Amino acid sequence: MPQLAYVNGRILPLADASLHVEDRGTQFADAVYEVCAVMNGRILDWGPHLVRLRRNLAELGIIWSMADGPFGLQARRLIAANGHKDCLLYIQISRGVARRDHAFPDAAPASVVMTVRRFDFGQRVRQLGSGIKVITRPDNRWGRVDIKTTGLLGNVLAKQAAREAGAFEAWLLAGETVREGSSTNAWIVKDGRIITHPTGTSILPGIARDSLIRLATAAQMVVEERPFTLAEARDADEAFLTSTTAPILPVVAVDEHRIGKEGFRGKPGPVTARLAELVWAEVARQTGWAV
Repeated sequence: MPQLAYVNGRILPLADASLHVEDRGTQFADAVYEVCAVMNGRILDWGPHLVRLRRNLAELGIIWSMADGPFGLQARRLIAANGHKDCLLYIQISRGVARRDHAFPDAAPASVVMTVRRFDFGQRVRQLGSGIKVITRPDNRWGRVDIKTTGLLGNVLAKQAAREAGAFEAWLLAGETVREGSSTNAWIVKDGRIITHPTGTSILPGIARDSLIRLATAAQMVVEERPFTLAEARDADEAFLTSTTAPILPVVAVDEHRIGKEGFRGKPGPVTARLAELVWAEVARQTGWAV
């Protein structure tokens, strides 16, 4: 079955899908995006993704008039047309096409693009047993990373550094403070407390992050939203990351420093394992997905 994309109201073969050369998303990264997990043919956390998308559009002053209901129908129509049960839905909305000028155009309809690609979520379940490694890099992104824009060069360079180091992810540092990963949120566990950087302008408020906080709190686990340092991460009992595509993975080493208490050093820990049970149970509740 050929891959299909959505471009401004039309579903067409991916090879034929394109935007104008003067689309502001291409020339200025004047665009926002979302990545949604589709499992068993159902979109996970669709409501929160829409809320974040609308918020980010408002932050940039991008006007987009389609209501949530019709847009959801278009997204599901594209997913069904591609024929994938397990996949990632990518959504991008730019300020539109206009003569290249830094100032906003007076009247340019937003450009809306969606694509779908097959994804193996089962690999993430398998990685729960082994865990993954991360490296650290200085955070050199712009000052509003809470807005999910397509201006991701800093993230791209950090992710490439991780790949070249044989790691899964790069955690971004502001001085000695761990903010988040290049495409994930960062967490540590110490004395049973689950710790992650607070929201604000310096991290992306991840959908998986919010979901985990809700699930952990409901399970009467202690969550602290506060900055933590690289030294704290190295001394942590456990560490893990979350994202739409993860959705939770144990971190067993940071910059080749093995994480964990004696007996669990360099291995996934029990708190992360318990959180993974909660996360995957929520996935099953929303989508019916199972390994």
